Amino acid sequence: MAVSATGLSAAERPNIILVMADDMGWGQTGYYNHPVLKTPNLDAMAANGLRFDRFYAGASNCSPTRATVMTGRTNERTGVVTHGYPMRPQEITIAQVLSNAGYKTAHFGKWHLNGLRGPGAPILGDDIRGPGAFGFETWLSVTNFYDRNPLLSRMGEFEDFKGDSSEVVVDQALKFITDKAKSQQPFFTVIWYGTPHSPFVADEADKAAFANLNRDSANHYGELAAMDRSIGTLRKGLRDLQIADNTLVWFCSDNGGLPKITPETVGGLRGFKNTLYEGGLRVPAIIEWPAGIAESRITSHPACTMDIMPTLIEITSAKNVAGNRPADGISLVPLFTKDVQRREKPIGFRHTDRTAWIDNDFKLVKPNANSDAFELYNLAEDSAETNNLLARNPDIAARMKTALAVWNASVDDSVAGLDYPEKAVIPKDPGPQSWVDVEQYKPYLKEWKKRPEFKGAIK
Repeated sequence: MAVSATGLSAAERPNIILVMADDMGWGQTGYYNHPVLKTPNLDAMAANGLRFDRFYAGASNCSPTRATVMTGRTNERTGVVTHGYPMRPQEITIAQVLSNAGYKTAHFGKWHLNGLRGPGAPILGDDIRGPGAFGFETWLSVTNFYDRNPLLSRMGEFEDFKGDSSEVVVDQALKFITDKAKSQQPFFTVIWYGTPHSPFVADEADKAAFANLNRDSANHYGELAAMDRSIGTLRKGLRDLQIADNTLVWFCSDNGGLPKITPETVGGLRGFKNTLYEGGLRVPAIIEWPAGIAESRITSHPACTMDIMPTLIEITSAKNVAGNRPADGISLVPLFTKDVQRREKPIGFRHTDRTAWIDNDFKLVKPNANSDAFELYNLAEDSAETNNLLARNPDIAARMKTALAVWNASVDDSVAGLDYPEKAVIPKDPGPQSWVDVEQYKPYLKEWKKRPEFKGAIK
């Protein structure tokens, strides 16, 4: 039997699939008893795997969290300050690590790490910040959010698809997965949905179940219903290929839920997307891996998207070619077999001039980086963050402020490029721009203006 560079045989190495919703709130699952949304396939995953009740997106909007998934590092270390900022080419991703370890790698759906804002456009084949540049050998991807009948890029070749976007990318991913399963090659597959990001466009049949809701809410929940169905398609596909037992499927969302949707999206938590309160950061998360998680469990251990990379490195025995550059996640492998009460490494957040620091039950929030005001909450007793304990717990607050200051200094060094061998950011961070203004897209604008998803972006 062939042995890989990881020391594990091909048969022993788990296949890995990362699945991420776009703007799905913590409360939007059947297993949390949502009042209108049914998610039977996510519920089945949770009943067969490890369900996280305190899982955090790396930031409170999309691009930054995606950078944390890819690198195991908080978003500002990677150059991704907020949505639409590009990830630095000097970053080393989990796709590169696993490719180096012999995995076949593929990305499907939303990317949003190449610095292009606006509705999702097909990614250019020579984009130095596209999926191909960060370790994905195969990709079918768009720059940002995408909806029904998407226009996607297959390694630079643009293809038009019909149907619900979640079902489209899962169907395409299953073709890749089938090919690798038949050739007995371990694979790393990323499926990043465009659902339920606005604009909300659900199939008539999917939104019919929500006919008593306002139009946006009905479409929003209809999209989630289709997304859940596509997860069922994915899980069935793995079973049909007889690879489900040794395939790890990790589901989460990229940030907290949206306001102005009814019923509400965050399960009673405070805040929504773009805040550092629980409603903006806490997201649904499940790991299903029958060979590695033999008994289903629910954990309240605080975990985050920065933990994805170190966890995957441990279970694959891959060499971490990122070396000693500062990272912010930990491996969650101990949780696969037992409940671990305390997290030894706190979780830091730094996003749009706001910071937060989670150390087990306590959370320190600094709503404005230019102010000295802090807030302190005990999440075990007050997950809705209604009772600021700062004045009552000065010792805890002081300890957490000191730890946060040390971490902030480390992130500042990363922002300056000191983590890289060159001790500088090369090339310099270009900042975000609209793809409409990119010269290589201009030949397409006249025709694309007719497309409903682009008509608001192209003048």
